Amino acid sequence: MTPPLPDLPALLARRAHLSAEGTTAFRAAHTTETGGVFALDLLGDAAVLSLYADLTAEEEARLAAACGALPGVAGVYLKRRPVEARHAANVAREWLSPPEPVWGEARPEVVALERGVPFLLRPGADLSTGLFTDARLLRGWVRDHAPVGGRVLNTFAYTCGFGLNAALGGAEVVKNVDLSRKALAWGQENYALSGLPAPDPDFLYGDVFEWLRRLAKREDAFDLVILDPPSFARGKSGVWRAERDYGTLVTLAAAVTAPGGRLLAVTNHAGVTARTFERLVTAGLAEAGRPGRPGAGLGAGEDYPGATHLKAQVWALG
Repeated sequence: MTPPLPDLPALLARRAHLSAEGTTAFRAAHTTETGGVFALDLLGDAAVLSLYADLTAEEEARLAAACGALPGVAGVYLKRRPVEARHAANVAREWLSPPEPVWGEARPEVVALERGVPFLLRPGADLSTGLFTDARLLRGWVRDHAPVGGRVLNTFAYTCGFGLNAALGGAEVVKNVDLSRKALAWGQENYALSGLPAPDPDFLYGDVFEWLRRLAKREDAFDLVILDPPSFARGKSGVWRAERDYGTLVTLAAAVTAPGGRLLAVTNHAGVTARTFERLVTAGLAEAGRPGRPGAGLGAGEDYPGATHLKAQVWALG
């Protein structure tokens, strides 16, 4: 038996200031506000309903209709997110993320805003729709603190939200690295929406670890390096686990961070505490022989009340 639905209009009203500030992609209801049953993201006029509990078809339909009744919602897309979703994604993709809306009109593509910056989003494409709304404050920090006229390396770039904000903030050179050609091409579309050039040499396809080694060998250096890896991934070099391997990533990143440059270290691993995360980064810098001073700590925005999964810290390197 599912708990009673929370007052969705009241929750949405708490976020009313976001659209007034030029943000139309945000979390309308977080799991801490729904008893852990679901979360709801609004992406322009599309709603994305993420389920974290097993519901009957009737319960899913009732919840989707309640989301569709919110002002401005044209269509509702469903994402089922069981604990094993990351392992099932390749074999049960259409069940986890139905490509068609479960309520209302189809919105295969929408353009939504974040602090006035447009992003192309695809609500039915996959479990990930093109923008992780919990990282809004982090992208804002990059835009506000980008090295004007300097160089930025955005690793695990996905659709290049960090890189785009660095370019908008005045960085002269921004390199985006990702293992997905499709994601990088999507990032180039995001650049185009803001009227920015997106030459292919700035979008580096391939394994981030290999690219970090290659850039270090070239003696490339960046004024800001952004590390936002997944918590868990399988690749050619084996299994990546943030709680075990983050320090190694930091060591490689330090080798391409210019003296006096900054490192934005990010993790979305709920099982890694802020203290443990700082220890991992410290150990990685020590292995690289680079002194580092921790600065601003960042996390999810106010539309994620009680969220502890996202941790980010800015490090100044000597």
